[in-house]
Amino acid sequence: MPKEDITDIKIGVLGGGQLGRMMIQSAIDYNLDISILDPDENAPCAHLVKNFTVGKLTDEELVYQWGQQFDLITIEIENVSVAALKRLQDEGKKVYPQPEIIELIQDKRKQKTFYKANRIPTSDFVLTENAKDVAAHKEMLPGVNKLGTEGYDGRGVQMIRTEADLEKAFDKPGLLEKLVDFEKELSVVVARNEKGEMNCFPVVELSYHPEQNLVEFLFAPAQISEKTEQKAYTLAKDVIEKLDMVGLLAVEMFLTKEGDILVNEVAPRTHNSGHHTIEANLTSQFEQHLRAILNLPLGSTALVTPAAMVNLLGEDGFTGNARYEGMETCMAMKGVYVHLYGKKLTKPFRKMGHVTITDDSIESLKVKARKVKETLKVKA
Repeated sequence: MPKEDITDIKIGVLGGGQLGRMMIQSAIDYNLDISILDPDENAPCAHLVKNFTVGKLTDEELVYQWGQQFDLITIEIENVSVAALKRLQDEGKKVYPQPEIIELIQDKRKQKTFYKANRIPTSDFVLTENAKDVAAHKEMLPGVNKLGTEGYDGRGVQMIRTEADLEKAFDKPGLLEKLVDFEKELSVVVARNEKGEMNCFPVVELSYHPEQNLVEFLFAPAQISEKTEQKAYTLAKDVIEKLDMVGLLAVEMFLTKEGDILVNEVAPRTHNSGHHTIEANLTSQFEQHLRAILNLPLGSTALVTPAAMVNLLGEDGFTGNARYEGMETCMAMKGVYVHLYGKKLTKPFRKMGHVTITDDSIESLKVKARKVKETLKVKA
């Protein structure tokens, strides 16, 4: 696609959630023509584009017919009809990330098997068919039991620490991973265009909610050695190259206490671990995704300032029309940027927005991030 023609390219996005919303905000800067398909008529993107279609993302015929009108199709969620995207790709439509990669990543079993087959370091695992199968692998405990499909935003993942926990094992096809005794959880967002040009965003450090398996805090840059940082970049590039993927790939990693880096999971799209890039980097992950799928030069990912990110989750015990407590207090703090996702209804642990915090000092960032977390509450 010639770069001078980008404003003529019709782009269809499967999914109208917050990732699509922030992608649109970047697309506006380049006058890009974005259309959205989403099952929710009140999705975060619903009122931001001229062409918003309500429809099921996994309906093969609907997705296929909808996709006919576009030159380029991309995603902001993996739970889509791969069969429809393959048909569209076969007919000459550009589909990035490629349907085969979406299919691979839709199933955590296939994803882990891919790592093993391609010598990508990852935790030890066994594939399981049901709860009885999980119970037969006591040697893997303590472990992490994951559903092969249907899991998202922390759902479909649970700890099996002891034999007593085996009774809660998933009774569907999945896997049991050996629990990694890690030092830190890291993430690298890497972009690759059709020409094969690659660029990584600086490594970030993640802190997860102890019960919900959702990112609670993010800090950039990660507090790691230069050697570890380079290993993380090399690994992220290795994964996206072996996938031969065009687009943006978030690679979540474990840094072990021995100094090794293991791939945990990947996401072939913009990702929660890259939201801070809107304020903290020369190019945001959303702009970079668009550059990659349009085969344009990738933007500089240099960090302008250290940053932290706090996810705004619906408070436990509250369901209904969202109310935001503590907003003015947070807005009065220097270097605090609030992003709300346009979701009218809140429920426990639903992602309602995020806050990016910038500061020259990592220690000050941590203090501010805690203050934001304690102050800004989403209730009903």
